[in-house]
Amino acid sequence: MMDVLFTHSYFYKMDAKQWRNQTPYLPLGTIYAASVLRENNYIVSLFDVGLKENPNELKQVIEREKPKFLVIYDDCFNYLTKMCLTTMREACFEMIKLGKEQGCTVIISSSDSTDHSEKYLKKGADFIIFGEGEETLLELVNFIKGDAKLNLSEINGIIFKDNDEFIKTKKRIVLRDLDDLPMPSWDLVDIESYRNVWKNSKQEFTLNLATTRGCPYHCNWCAKPIYGQRYNSHSPKRVVEMIAYLSKNYQVNRFWMCDDIFGLKPKWVQEFRDLLKKEDLKIRYYIQSRADLLLKEDTIDALAESGLEEVWIGAESGSQKILDAMDKGTTIAQIEKSTQLLQSKGVKVAFFIQYGYIGETEKNIYETINLIKRLKPDNIGVSVSYPLPETPFYEKVKDQLVGKANWKDSDDLAMLFKGTFNQNYYRKLQRYTHKVFRKSQGLNYLKKGEIFNNLRAIVLLGYYIPSAFFDKILLSRMKNSSH
Repeated sequence: MMDVLFTHSYFYKMDAKQWRNQTPYLPLGTIYAASVLRENNYIVSLFDVGLKENPNELKQVIEREKPKFLVIYDDCFNYLTKMCLTTMREACFEMIKLGKEQGCTVIISSSDSTDHSEKYLKKGADFIIFGEGEETLLELVNFIKGDAKLNLSEINGIIFKDNDEFIKTKKRIVLRDLDDLPMPSWDLVDIESYRNVWKNSKQEFTLNLATTRGCPYHCNWCAKPIYGQRYNSHSPKRVVEMIAYLSKNYQVNRFWMCDDIFGLKPKWVQEFRDLLKKEDLKIRYYIQSRADLLLKEDTIDALAESGLEEVWIGAESGSQKILDAMDKGTTIAQIEKSTQLLQSKGVKVAFFIQYGYIGETEKNIYETINLIKRLKPDNIGVSVSYPLPETPFYEKVKDQLVGKANWKDSDDLAMLFKGTFNQNYYRKLQRYTHKVFRKSQGLNYLKKGEIFNNLRAIVLLGYYIPSAFFDKILLSRMKNSSH
């Protein structure tokens, strides 16, 4: 009999926008947790729903393996799970039901179950893990099996129901030395099935790695339900060991470093570069970072020399007023300088853009659009402000979240609070911004004479130039109707 069956609740096929990308990532957080229980002599397996059609496929797996525990442990390194999409929540509820029908003890660890624990417990979950989950899960499973000399209320980091009372224990202190964790159990995942999907994307197959946990910055719209405000990291040596393992066993040499912020610790990036050279590992990778952090010492040089391909910068807005209102802690000048330096080193730069923040005006919106036109990033991701529980931003708008408090999927783009304009305006604005970006990119290729390798982008100018023009007119009309 199987001790623990792991799964998670992010179905790429149930999120049309993400499935169109054809670039799915492994459930990294899930296989970290599985490796901890495996190291402690539990027999574990994984039902990875990432590429599955729906949660009903779980039923026959439970019937076959007969696990004592069903652990629905979401990949906490995937920003999509932090958004608490209702499609995935409903899928998780269905999996809870399937687990309870087969007599499993059901344990949940996710951002959404942390924010809405009572909903999950009422659906039949036995325990919710909040905060960093590996140590809590091990203690909890040991306790239920009768191997631990603890009371349930002494296990830090859990929420459970006792009769009609919901009980939340003390918060667990996060791990400081991530190298104490065993390597993720990559062997539990059908990696070839992911590789086959990536072939449709026309991109090189990429695996996700996390070198750190947490974020010490205070952007007031950013939630940190799992790792909190602390910032802890693997050593560069351990990360290089993981890269060497994946390169040897799965022939993967391109990585998405899915940290909130990559390489924050002083000299971490430089040591990482040196170890890669020592081990003769030639990789390409992309990261998320901050404009101010990138400008420290020789960080950009070290990143470029270690194989950095692209940086996603949380630019958010071209308005300093909005950045300050977000408590972002960065300046437009830093965004400009870091972008220019990275591109001069041959590193691509991508911007996260966020519209709709409290107090944003049409002037601020066009400051953002002009920033994109002026700096010419290599890619952009455009969204609207999303109120996540336990954030200062959420507290400012929570009274307006009466009808809908979560997006259905990642392309929903609904305004969940009363913004300056209505949600139809922001949906059109998102598409207009992408058109302006593509138009600016195509014109730039034309100007530089880089025609052969960018022929498609140049040909599409015939669509983007008139389409962006008409969208701008529509936005002006929609702005007036919003008022």
